[in-house]
Amino acid sequence: MNAADILRQLQTLDSREPGNWPRWVQLALSILVALVMIGLGIWFLIKPDYDQLGAEQLTEQDLKQQFEAKQHKVAALDAYKAQLADMEKSFGDMLKQLPGKTEVANLLNDISQTRVASGLEEELFQPQGESPKSFYAEIPNRIVVTGTYHQIGSFVSAVAALPRIVTIDEVDLHPAGGSAPKSELRMTALAKTYRYLDANGGGQ
Repeated sequence: MNAADILRQLQTLDSREPGNWPRWVQLALSILVALVMIGLGIWFLIKPDYDQLGAEQLTEQDLKQQFEAKQHKVAALDAYKAQLADMEKSFGDMLKQLPGKTEVANLLNDISQTRVASGLEEELFQPQGESPKSFYAEIPNRIVVTGTYHQIGSFVSAVAALPRIVTIDEVDLHPAGGSAPKSELRMTALAKTYRYLDANGGGQ
């Protein structure tokens, strides 16, 4: 049977009497219907599962990203702990540089001795009263000294080198005047030291 014969038979088919169709047409139609049914079955039965599978894959990917992020945090935890330990040690070392309540008098004496060793003349050394802060108290002392530029520089350097923290603020430097030699200067400043306060606001 050639293509022309097949085409002629298809044109003569009566849709109201499929039983009279040629055997090969009936068989082809049955195969076509079966394929359509299979296709519809895949669409309505399998596609929802396929969509769910896609959603599960997206969820899996999201969970994997969360896991990797948490894994990185856990990997960095030891580094964070080491950094925290270093910070706590540094803070502890800084606290050790703050004099205790009983050491403040000795520290003020050390400042006076440093002034003497630098060759400065003292005109005033006046405590200004303690000023509590967050975890420490500030203890300012108004000082007025006279001497040469190098003597004053030596004093400031020696104070900075003391084992306890002392700062020199509000510095006012000008010629000593009066009967003092022209090379001498008068320095007015605020020498501040600090002491640690415990959790109750008291001192060591």
